[in-house]
Amino acid sequence: MPIPALSIIARPEDATAELTVHGVTAGDEPAAQGFDPELLSGLGITGKREQVTRAVVDGRAVAFVGLGDDLSSARLREVAGAAVRALRDVPSLALALPVTTTDDVLAVLEGAALGAYRYTGLKRDQRPGVLEIAVVAGEAEVTETVVAMAQAASQAVWTTRDLANTPPNLLSPVEFADRVVAEGEASGLSVVVRDEERLRREGFGGILAVGQGSSRPPRLVTIEHAPENATRHVVLVGKGITFDSGGLSLKPAASMQHMKYDMTGAATVHAVVVAAAALQLPIRITAHLCLAENLVSSTSTRPDDVITMRGGTTVEVTNTDAEGRLVMADGLVLASEAMPDAIIDVATLTGAQQIALGNRVSGVMGNDDAFVDAVVRAGREVGEQLWPMPIPEEMLPMLDSEVADLANAKVGNRAGGMLLAAAFLAEFIGERDGARIPWAHLDIAGPSTNTGSAFGFTPVGATGVTVRGLLRMLSKMSRSAE
Repeated sequence: MPIPALSIIARPEDATAELTVHGVTAGDEPAAQGFDPELLSGLGITGKREQVTRAVVDGRAVAFVGLGDDLSSARLREVAGAAVRALRDVPSLALALPVTTTDDVLAVLEGAALGAYRYTGLKRDQRPGVLEIAVVAGEAEVTETVVAMAQAASQAVWTTRDLANTPPNLLSPVEFADRVVAEGEASGLSVVVRDEERLRREGFGGILAVGQGSSRPPRLVTIEHAPENATRHVVLVGKGITFDSGGLSLKPAASMQHMKYDMTGAATVHAVVVAAAALQLPIRITAHLCLAENLVSSTSTRPDDVITMRGGTTVEVTNTDAEGRLVMADGLVLASEAMPDAIIDVATLTGAQQIALGNRVSGVMGNDDAFVDAVVRAGREVGEQLWPMPIPEEMLPMLDSEVADLANAKVGNRAGGMLLAAAFLAEFIGERDGARIPWAHLDIAGPSTNTGSAFGFTPVGATGVTVRGLLRMLSKMSRSAE
């Protein structure tokens, strides 16, 4: 689904939208430029963060959104999203918030576009919602490049949300692959799909083992943005479990709900590559989408089975519900074979991430502190919450196996599950010039999905978290290569 058309205007008076939204700061008296504080108070407007109020002032239909007492870019992005989310029945909106910098304007554009999102799916109600959004830039120096950046980033988040929100009966690995092919080719990108026969020939034992219990076979999709002037290469790897029952290590019924979102990592890396192409970033970006459905049948992988991964490492399966790391390991080996400058993987990998960091903060781990810090910093620059976590050296020995090179889990262990999964993945990162390739692992299990109430620009359902942060990271890497 396409995002609303975005544009910049100089003054609120230039707006042709059906409704103009004004920002209100909190304090002893609520304040909005051009409006009497007594009028605002009389309307019950306090400036409380994300409070949205419609009114008719001097014969004009207007709306007000509370900013609280913070005018940072991050706050502006959130309240712009809250305002548009509350006003999605209005086809065209203008936002007059107190912006002073280019980053402020970009934040409002992004927040507004993201707040306009809704997944209609199979609902009979297919009303279009917000179609046009104009942002008042005031004195801020803004070019059309800023609009293009907001357009690409927001569309990438919408794409991720749409894919992740799709019911699992409508998004098998094959159907997922077909969507990537269609969207990739429409963007002029190279797309390669490995079917189950090719996966078997090329030794992708992890993806095959996870997918063999389903009648809908697995796929490994590679999508690439490769501009001629690129001097750096980054490989992204995304977990794409289109539904996760836990396999023979069956999940409880309550834990199985929302497992359609277990493919969000794959949706993320796909959308990021398409956005990078739209922005013409001068950096080569390859994304591997590791797609499988983890179901129960007579052909399911069993606990105690030993599988051989891409590259030859053998793994004893001790828990079939620790399947994400198996498909990701195959993807990471393939990523390493290209000997890129860096590897970033994105996965809804562990419930332990939610226990450690909650539902709004993603965990970031890796083998290079400087690279991990750069990924965290890039995310925070666009208002995403990420937190660096360690991979302690005592984790890997917990995965010792009597019959294989590694076990995929330590049954009965509840300590540091997010870190243990990262320690497993680290074993599949290859070398370049005699040293391990810089690698960052993003565990987005909690933040990928909002099962509570909508907030800011975040709807209920898929959130699209880390999409914008990854785009910022890749943009910075492309500039440093010039």
